Amino acid sequence: MKRLGITGGIASGKSAVARMLRELGFRVMDADALGHEVMEPGKRAFREIVTEFGAGVVGADGRIDRRELGALVFRDREKLERLNTIVHPRVEEEMVRLFLEWEKSGVRDAAFVEAALLVEAGYQQNLDGLVVAWCRPEQQMERLMARGLSEVEARRRIAAQMPAEEKLKFATEKMDCSGSLEETRRQVEKLAGRLRREGSSEANR
Repeated sequence: MKRLGITGGIASGKSAVARMLRELGFRVMDADALGHEVMEPGKRAFREIVTEFGAGVVGADGRIDRRELGALVFRDREKLERLNTIVHPRVEEEMVRLFLEWEKSGVRDAAFVEAALLVEAGYQQNLDGLVVAWCRPEQQMERLMARGLSEVEARRRIAAQMPAEEKLKFATEKMDCSGSLEETRRQVEKLAGRLRREGSSEANR
């Protein structure tokens, strides 16, 4: 089973690519969701985050207030790096566990992990390939502002991530998400077909 990553800058189209792969029957885990899980109350990362950033990041429901935490760390690169040092190793442990579980369940062609910070966290070192979604910078801005972010917030979120041209250097597969969803879907279907064929030929050896 090939273990592949899906990444790209914020609002670049990576989640659309991941959704299309799920629709085509591939297993795709969401590293952001895993990140939320490892920050749940009672988990080690929860305690470390509260110790590091203070009780102010805990909401009324007793969970980490991700909006509050995000506002804090995206203003300060050093704080963002400290948060990543706490969260990323736990997420990687969960990724490895899920990949093994899927392989044992009989997945033979490929499975994916979707992560915005996949390259920044170094996760790609333990993967067999990397799909990088990209679009034009002005499209990222438009999409983020359409989600309700101010122009300043949008620029801050983009600046906090590795530039698209740097991520593309790590790509084994590039997805141009600057066009229509149908254009993106055609690229995803082409990749899916190739992975199915490769999986079949490996199984027949």
